This record gives sequence, C-alpha cells and structure tokens, in this order.
Amino acid sequence: SKRIALVPQSPALLPWRTVASNARLLLEVNRSANASDHPDPDQLLADVGLSEFRDALPHELSGGMQQRVGLVRAFAIGASILLLDEPFAALDEITRSEMRHLLARLCERIPTTVVFVTHSIAEAVFLSDRVAVMSPRPGEVLDIVDIDLPRPRRAVVEDDTRFFELERQVRHTLQQGFDRI
Repeated sequence: SKRIALVPQSPALLPWRTVASNARLLLEVNRSANASDHPDPDQLLADVGLSEFRDALPHELSGGMQQRVGLVRAFAIGASILLLDEPFAALDEITRSEMRHLLARLCERIPTTVVFVTHSIAEAVFLSDRVAVMSPRPGEVLDIVDIDLPRPRRAVVEDDTRFFELERQVRHTLQQGFDRI
C-alpha cells in the first residue's frame, strides 16, 4: 500500500519529545512498517544538519529547525507521496530559501512524489516539475505550467533567465485569475 505523509504549515512537534523522538514518531505510530524499508531518521537528521540537536526539545529550536524535523519525520516513513502544505510560509526569506534547497536535495536522494502548496512563485518554480496555478475563490486550476529546468537544481538556477521566464509565466497566469474576480 502507498504511504502518504503530510508536512503542515506548523511542524506540530510534540513538545515533550526530543528531536530524535519526534523524528521517529510516525515510524512508532505505524508499527506495521518494516524499518529497514525506510530512510534512517538519524541519517536524515544528519542530512538536514540537526545531529547535534537530536536530544533537544522543540522549544529549544528555531522555526526553521523545527520544520526540518517535520521534513525528517515525513521522509522517515518512506512515503511514496509527500503532501506539503505551505511548510515554509512562517519562515524568513533566507531560511525559506535554504529550506527549499534542502527539500530539493532530499528529494534527489529519496525519490518521492511531492505535492507542494505555496504562495511563493519562486518556491513553486524551483521545486516543481509542473505548477498547477490556482484561481482565487472558487479554487480552480487555471493552467499547468511545465517547469523545464534541469535537475538536479541548485540555488544558482534561481539566477537563470529561464527561471525568470517561468516565474513571469506563473505570475501572469495568477494575475489573469485575479482579474476575473
């Protein structure tokens, strides 16, 4: 059966559990899962730069660090589909940029289908193979924009002319949706 993991806007970490314990939470809840079939949470914590915080409690972490634990928790169950609902919305611009680059690297190493909801055009273009541009109320798909940027994607792609063209295309389609209101 396919596993689906959700990473919400707020990481929803349990305040009494350590970083390492929060990272393993979904593995514990899903006892039927064979742990050998999944990425190792300790390795994932290292991948996202949180090894030295494995014994910390959530209140001791920054927002970006908490969100990294949320990503680790989702990847650790070996989900075939990750649903990310504006997971970086509450972060400052620099941390948000770092998080999208981190997510791209994790997805390269652990292939999975990602459905990513965002209000950030740059985030959508950087992370996606396709962007479904939605209208405001009622939410309808206005267009699907194919993102033809090469992978693996690194931060430098955000300075590429094609990146700006794709951002402009998504922005134009969004504006058309707002003009219909």
